[in-house]
Amino acid sequence: MALVRSTRLQPGLPFPLGATWDGRGANFALFSANATKVELCLFDANGAREIERITLPEYTDEVWHGYLPDARPGQIYGYRVHGPYEPSAGHRFNPHKLLLDPYAKQLRGDLQWTDAHFGYRVGHAKEDLSFDRRDNARQMPKCVLVDGAIPNHRRPNIRWTDTIVYEAHVRGLTMRNGGVPGHLRGKFTALASDAIVEHLQALGVTALELLPVHGFVQDRYLVQKQLTNYWGYNSIAFFAPEQRYGTPDEFRSTVLKLHDAGIEVILDVVYNHTAEGNHMGPTLSLKGIDNASYYWLMPDNRRFYDDFTGCGNSLNLHHPRVLQMVLDSLRWWVEGMGVDGFRFDLATTLGRGPNGFDPWGGFCKAIGQDPVLSKVKLIAEPWDMGMGGYQVGGFPPGWSEWNDKFRDTARKFWRGDGGLIGDMAKRITGSADIYGNRGRRPWSSVNFVTAHDGFTLADLVAYDGKHNEANLEDNRDGSDDNSSWNGGVEGPTDDKEILANRARRQRNLLATLFLSQGVPMLLAGDEFGNSQNGNNNAYAQDNEIGWVDWPEPIPGDGSLLDFVRTLIRLRKAHPNLRRARFLTGQPSGEAGIKDITWVTPDGTEANQEDWDFPDARLFSFVIAPAGRAPALWVICNGHFEPVEFTVPPQIFGGGWRAMLDTASDTGRGDGTILHPGDRLTVVDRSLQLFEAE
Repeated sequence: MALVRSTRLQPGLPFPLGATWDGRGANFALFSANATKVELCLFDANGAREIERITLPEYTDEVWHGYLPDARPGQIYGYRVHGPYEPSAGHRFNPHKLLLDPYAKQLRGDLQWTDAHFGYRVGHAKEDLSFDRRDNARQMPKCVLVDGAIPNHRRPNIRWTDTIVYEAHVRGLTMRNGGVPGHLRGKFTALASDAIVEHLQALGVTALELLPVHGFVQDRYLVQKQLTNYWGYNSIAFFAPEQRYGTPDEFRSTVLKLHDAGIEVILDVVYNHTAEGNHMGPTLSLKGIDNASYYWLMPDNRRFYDDFTGCGNSLNLHHPRVLQMVLDSLRWWVEGMGVDGFRFDLATTLGRGPNGFDPWGGFCKAIGQDPVLSKVKLIAEPWDMGMGGYQVGGFPPGWSEWNDKFRDTARKFWRGDGGLIGDMAKRITGSADIYGNRGRRPWSSVNFVTAHDGFTLADLVAYDGKHNEANLEDNRDGSDDNSSWNGGVEGPTDDKEILANRARRQRNLLATLFLSQGVPMLLAGDEFGNSQNGNNNAYAQDNEIGWVDWPEPIPGDGSLLDFVRTLIRLRKAHPNLRRARFLTGQPSGEAGIKDITWVTPDGTEANQEDWDFPDARLFSFVIAPAGRAPALWVICNGHFEPVEFTVPPQIFGGGWRAMLDTASDTGRGDGTILHPGDRLTVVDRSLQLFEAE
């Protein structure tokens, strides 16, 4: 039954897109190039009952718009969009489906799964070529009109060279921390609690990178299994924070408090696909607004989606309005919510055009010239599932990238694989072979050993294979290529020798991470040995498996946590470890000193024959002084046996003080001073760091 229209909309403006309150009323503007009519649906204060349905009166430049006098923040609304239902032509309009505004800055209510959310009759013989006339409004989340005023944010503005990223999940980081008040756990506000902020400050990290916080959908198949989309890589609202974490104001307040503590906030964002899936997926927003414009469709049959993401669909940023939506979203999170940067999930998809990935295409070009976005931190996950999707090193200047080559090489070397010293040398010095062109700097490489996707550090040294049974996919999900080693026993053990070996390898990997050029990224919980019981794909585990298991009390001196704090203090104290230019091994400056010298066990400079040794598992290097910072000497012994070293010369004639020794229980050096020509035994599978006296 049609609703009575009691309100007359004024024409309004075709910009800005979305719902914009001006103090007197609200302008509503929605892009759809192929719709024939758009209705604004207003709901009661609870979002349960649709009270008015009003046709947007104007259509300008493919934007439907109207102005609602006396509208106030808090007004709940949605859209119904009319047009052809012709899947073979790419059109999936169905006015029986309430749709979310792509520009909604707040959502109200959860998605309750029902067959009515699908534009076609589920189970029909014609599949998605059929048409469903059931109304889905009661089971849909709704949009909320908000005051879009942009506050003034005072930011830490941490330089890339000084950045240390801490990757965490809002719920995962806070649910089991005993210092966080119970009513805050799992919320944005928990991130600003004293317990979390003090831990981050004591650790020394400079940026908190959050897994997706955009409004997202709980996948139907997970709900049916009584699991959840824990990670949140299923976005449906690019401007609105996820409701279960808190409100826009709570997010904004949390960012401000983290800024006050000197910590930046980086968001992991998912603009490569949406929660609407493939041709058999639900109609929740973009699919029903203008499917043919928003998504990549197969050119020979537009019923089907060109899926580069493995998630059913791919957002088509080659379309100017879709690109505009993503840029507007990014600017809103920077200007309106205060964030300091973004990590782009499957970023290759965002840079795709008709001929594949284009680093100088619309997306990268638009961000590069944008006066707001060009000044924030931009991190690409430089791959997707499509042809030519692996683009590590392929993003333009101004971008940093997740460097999976660092991850894989470090893991394999400290597992004991041979023949990797040349690759390790490249990774530790900033991966100039990948990023050393077009004026890019070492911070183009975001180095990591572990991330949310894969084993935690503790599991990396405790499991040979994944154990994802809790995901209810018969352990088929998750990567089988982990470059891990359990040390002799799969999973937990009381064997002291195996436990000591595992602890040493954790220290090796952490030391490699923080002693390397580039930007280190630490996975939350790795600093004190958090485990997921061998699950390397905890995307559906919103429980003790996926949450960080905080030790009580927080471990003190001599612990793994203390070692990580030591590594970060060393990194901050030594400009040598965070250089702005790549180490080249060439003489420079008035003294003609090499910035890095590779050293053999006999204390002499390595030659090509040393590098070409096919089964080598050991390398050593000296980084020359930088300004007032002393030289550093690092030894990495991946052999299964100890190696004797002759202490190399020190440029200014002094000795070398032992700063780190991963073979010790604490990982710290004992402060012993060695002199050139002294003999040193480097324990098997260990790393040592010396500072010039």
